[in-house]
Amino acid sequence: MIDLPFNRPGRFWRGNLHTHSDLSDGALPPEEIVHHYRDAGYDFLAITDHFRAKFGFPLTDTRRLRSPGFTTLLGAELHPPRTEFSSEWHILAVGLPLGFPPPEPSESGPQLARRARAAGAFIGIAHPAASLLTAADAESLDAAHAVEVYNALSAREDRGDSWHLTDVLLNRGHRLSTYAADDAHFQPQDPPGCAAWVQVRAESLAQEALLAALKAGHYYSSTGPELYDIQLNDGFITVRCSPVCKVLITGGDPGAQVIQGEALKECCLPVAMFRRGWCRVTVEDTNGGRAWSNPIYLEPGRNPSTKA
Repeated sequence: MIDLPFNRPGRFWRGNLHTHSDLSDGALPPEEIVHHYRDAGYDFLAITDHFRAKFGFPLTDTRRLRSPGFTTLLGAELHPPRTEFSSEWHILAVGLPLGFPPPEPSESGPQLARRARAAGAFIGIAHPAASLLTAADAESLDAAHAVEVYNALSAREDRGDSWHLTDVLLNRGHRLSTYAADDAHFQPQDPPGCAAWVQVRAESLAQEALLAALKAGHYYSSTGPELYDIQLNDGFITVRCSPVCKVLITGGDPGAQVIQGEALKECCLPVAMFRRGWCRVTVEDTNGGRAWSNPIYLEPGRNPSTKA
């Protein structure tokens, strides 16, 4: 079974992995964005400005904005050409080193993602539904650690949820984690931010500790509820969470295990139906907020691992 984060050393830290400032196409300077998230109770933030020539290939240096109890991760959204239905990729790279070289004219999306990963970054496939990414596109991005399964900005276009593509990739043996993010730009027509986040289990707020936990999948994602614990024992998954109205388990086979009720805080559901060897937990509260576990691998070796 995948190493679930809930009993690991440390604690959960709340953060947003996908944000844009006025150094690319966002409306606010980095200082205001950091204050916005810090005042909302977040522990960390990645400002990931668009790494495009027209913005001067910005890798926004937010180190000076770190403070006790709040940190920043350096990163960018990379846009090499091209996918089947778009002139450019949208690749999230969190943890890039300052001075990361811009893409070469001949560098493809998969090549640039490999270079960013080799430089130490956590690589995410950003808003694949909004980008109309195909399974073939996504499978070619072999450096990815994770898929952005919920994007709050893309939800405005009714393309915020990318679970279908993710489930297909998982069934094809791609060992990926999954994250939710704001993609906040703070433009007048945009959602206000703080709508989707990750809870990362790590022993400290050091960038190295957070990045290691993200790469290992030691986190969960949410737009509202909290997950307190998930345990797998004797063919059953036990979920403990903040009060919700629905707990469900889905996976590599059609159908789901579902419990619905009022103020559910602990549920136990069987996993025998998931013969492809993996499943995931979703909980939903009365406001429509959801929280998602990362994929849970039931039988080691059923799905091939990618390189670390």
